[in-house]
This record gives sequence, structure tokens and C-alpha cells, in this order.
Amino acid sequence: MTQNDLARLNDAVVYDNDGDKIGSVGQVYLDTDTGAPEWVAVRTGLFGTKETFVPLQRASVSEDRITVPYDKATVKDAPRIDPDGELSYTEENELYSYYGVQSGGAESGSSTQRTGTVTGEAGGYERGRSYEQSAGYERTAGHDRGDDNAMTRSEERLVADTRTEQAGRARLRKHVVTEKEQVTVPVAHEEVRLEREPITEANRGDAYAGADITEAEHEVTLRAERPVVDTEAVPVERVRLGKETVRDEETVTGEVRKERIDFDGPDATRR
Repeated sequence: MTQNDLARLNDAVVYDNDGDKIGSVGQVYLDTDTGAPEWVAVRTGLFGTKETFVPLQRASVSEDRITVPYDKATVKDAPRIDPDGELSYTEENELYSYYGVQSGGAESGSSTQRTGTVTGEAGGYERGRSYEQSAGYERTAGHDRGDDNAMTRSEERLVADTRTEQAGRARLRKHVVTEKEQVTVPVAHEEVRLEREPITEANRGDAYAGADITEAEHEVTLRAERPVVDTEAVPVERVRLGKETVRDEETVTGEVRKERIDFDGPDATRR
């Protein structure tokens, strides 16, 4: 990436390697030796109030879009370094180590040596200072960029984002309950039935056997079925926890500042 890309880097939108928006560019930091863009400070957070450094090595630029080879979570969890227009070698090396990229140059032996932020031609600005500091430009109240005959009116706009946080927990818990059930079991039993049969030629022999008049008794054993109950464990179903994402919309409110331009002068047509 060269200085020819600077115009596209300013106010560009940064996306991660999955195509998710990370934030917009706040400042562009150049390599002091080569003048090439080396870092961008990306505005993140709900209202863009935080700035996180991302290296431009292996990043691609198309129109007003910068795609970096990192995911959104990695960028947001980067070391918090104040984007004050100066990036020390110590801070730079910490960022290089976090992102796992190789430093573009060796330290000159002093931690006060800086990598400047510039947006013009290389070599014309003091090392360790931002473009605005080096070029003598300060964004102070009452001074506006532009020519002598016009001024620029700016507004703040709400930039909404989301963060994922824990909303609750769900768990499966198995316990044993005892319930009463009834089942119908077919059972059988024996009953006594008195049977009388006349004397015939077939049973005459048995009828005349023995004494004529005697006392006697005959006994039979009666049997009956009784129901018995036992249990067995059988699988009936599988239960698991699943998650689904439900999309909804919420309205957020924030305060924004807007510039207003008033006309003060002799009577004239006001446009």
C-alpha cells in the first residue's frame, strides 16, 4: 500500500475477512522511512467512541472500503493504545506481536522515536506527529477548513452497532418420578363342577366295584392364576438443547451535535 492510496483511506470503512463491518477510519499512520500507510485507527463501539489500531499489511483497498485479514473480534480485542497522533516503537511492537505480523523496521534505540501520521508527501513532516500537528493545522473552535468565501457545515450522525452479551442460561436436568399405572392382565382359575352321569354299559363295571353301602370321600385340587407386576427400563426418546437466532429490532437514542451557520451582515438576499 502506497501514498497513492491515502485519499481512499481517509474516512473509509473497515471490514474484516468475513465481510463484517468493523468501523470507520479515524487516523492513518505512515511509515516514516517509506511514507507508506502502515496503520489505521478504526473507530469502533456503539457510537464510534473507541479507536483500535489495525495494521495495513496484507489489507486491500477498493474505493472507500478497506478489508483487513482479521476477524472483527480480533480487532476489537487489540491492545488499547491512545490514538494521540504518536505511536512509539514500544506500542508498535506490542501491536505487531498481537497481530502476529513482522515489524517494518528496526528500533533506533530510543522508545521516543515515533511513526508519524501524514496524508501528504512523505518527508515533509516531523517524525512522531500526526499530519495535522506536523502541517500546523489544529481543529479548534472558530477555524474551518475551506477557502475564504465558504465554510463547511458538519453534523454528527448516530452509528449503531451491536455487542453480544450473556442473556441467560438453559440446561437439561434428568430426575426420576414415580407414577402409578394400571394394566389389565388375563387370569384363569379352576372351579368345582358337580357332574352326574347315569349307569350305562360303559361305566357299569366301575359302578358295581366295591362294597354296596359304604362311606367315602373324593378330593380335587383347584388352581388359580394370580397377576404379578415387574418393571423393565426401555428408551423412549432423545432430548437435547438447541439454539436459534431470532432477529428483532430495537430503537436506541443518542445525542448528536450539528453545526448551524448563521448569516450576519447588511441587508441582502439570504440563501
